[in-house]
Amino acid sequence: MRLPNPMTATGRLRDALPGFSRRWRDALADPKRANGALLLTLAAYVLVWTVYGTIAKGTQGLHFDMLEVIAWSRDLSLGYLKHPPLAAAVAWAWFSIFPVAEWSYYLLAMTMPALALWIVWHLSADYLDADKRIAGLALLMLVPFFNFHALKFNVNTVLMPLAAATTLWFLRSVRTRSALYAALAGIGAAGSMLGKYWSIFLLAGLVTAVLADRRRAAYFKSTAPWITIITGFVVLLPHVVWLRNNNFAPFTYAMSIHGDKPFIDTLIAALGYLAGSIGYVALPVILVLIAARPSRATLKEMIWPADTERRLAAAAFWGPFLLPAAGALVSGTEITSLWSMSAWTLLPVLLLSPPAIASATTWRERDTRRVLLLAAALPLVMLIVSPAIAIMTRRDGPPPPAVQSPLLAVEVERLWHEAIPAPLRYVGGDGDILLGVVAYATDRPHALLTGISEPGEVELRRAGMVLLCFTGDAPCLNAATKAAGSGGSRTTQTAISQKSWGKVLPARSYTVIIVPPRL
Repeated sequence: MRLPNPMTATGRLRDALPGFSRRWRDALADPKRANGALLLTLAAYVLVWTVYGTIAKGTQGLHFDMLEVIAWSRDLSLGYLKHPPLAAAVAWAWFSIFPVAEWSYYLLAMTMPALALWIVWHLSADYLDADKRIAGLALLMLVPFFNFHALKFNVNTVLMPLAAATTLWFLRSVRTRSALYAALAGIGAAGSMLGKYWSIFLLAGLVTAVLADRRRAAYFKSTAPWITIITGFVVLLPHVVWLRNNNFAPFTYAMSIHGDKPFIDTLIAALGYLAGSIGYVALPVILVLIAARPSRATLKEMIWPADTERRLAAAAFWGPFLLPAAGALVSGTEITSLWSMSAWTLLPVLLLSPPAIASATTWRERDTRRVLLLAAALPLVMLIVSPAIAIMTRRDGPPPPAVQSPLLAVEVERLWHEAIPAPLRYVGGDGDILLGVVAYATDRPHALLTGISEPGEVELRRAGMVLLCFTGDAPCLNAATKAAGSGGSRTTQTAISQKSWGKVLPARSYTVIIVPPRL
């Protein structure tokens, strides 16, 4: 039997790539096929990164933030101690359809940047020709915010499509004074605030952008801004009432964690936010600079364009990006570059819309095809190496509780149902343990956790509960024993062991305290 020549196979692949990239680019550039090609592109993007996350992160388990969102979703509310309610509502809707599993959660997480990219595609059409529009989309696919970091579903990832949509609708509202776009901008603004309070910088940045625009007088004399304000206020009003009734607890919590810092610490954090954020988007910027070789005048056009339309877009980019650093210095708050995940909607417009780069001789069709190939290569390469990443990130000692959560949830429910005929409704104890059990348990219990609406004493007595601790964790066990009280609670120790990529991991021991209903 003749074995294939590796060099011949490599050569065939090298010869096939230009044809593939050309057909891909042509499909995205064809007005009749563009939307279908875009949807197929984004579907493939989501699928490959979802599979990557499921494999590479399989030895780590779901992140604490992701488990916490599920716990919030079990107690839907107009607000929570840490954040506004939209992320929890999205998780509730998603897991009403899909099972709670790592693959389904990563699928949800990657849907967020895919939606943001879809919105960027439509926004870019207002400023870029077909090739630059395609290139801009591919460039964002190389930004870690749209893949690696997006795999952790939380309020930052939820904000990505919301901020993109708000920016699109607001800019079109300013340009057209359309009542529809004005209303949509108000809905987007309120939705962004319901996603994360960080969105105040998005809204302030957009307002600053229109105030700096030469059409501001005509805009504010029209009905558009007032439609935006009224629509946004109506959508946001229930949450504002909740905030007032709860003494604005999320803001108090945020300041207790991130606020009241010394000026030097705040300054360092603000500079780190700026430098880190720019670092995350360095690759797309470098690729454009290499391909276009812009002059100093063109670089100036990228940063602050001369024409009205592009300058409004630039102001709408720089305001939401820079204002957090200024706000942090004034308020004494520490910020991090990860919070800028939603700030890059207009980056392709800034990089690719200057007249010199818009020229076909400066940014060529082949440059677009090369960027497309890079955007396709990154997730495929990461998918290939994902098993190695999973093995490298596997702990030598006992695995994280999140890895064992599916198995522990089965064991906890088994112990509960052996003793109690009713469904398991409440789980308390160590937060690192209980969140995973709450997420995976088939009874869909509620978490007894600070920041989530707590049941009354009578309700808790009627329903009973399970309290979980690491065996040997004396403070947790003492608190759990006190919470269990006297009245027939049952304590069991259980050891969870599992195999990971051919290696049997050390067992981890848990203490399960079953507190039966007390009528």
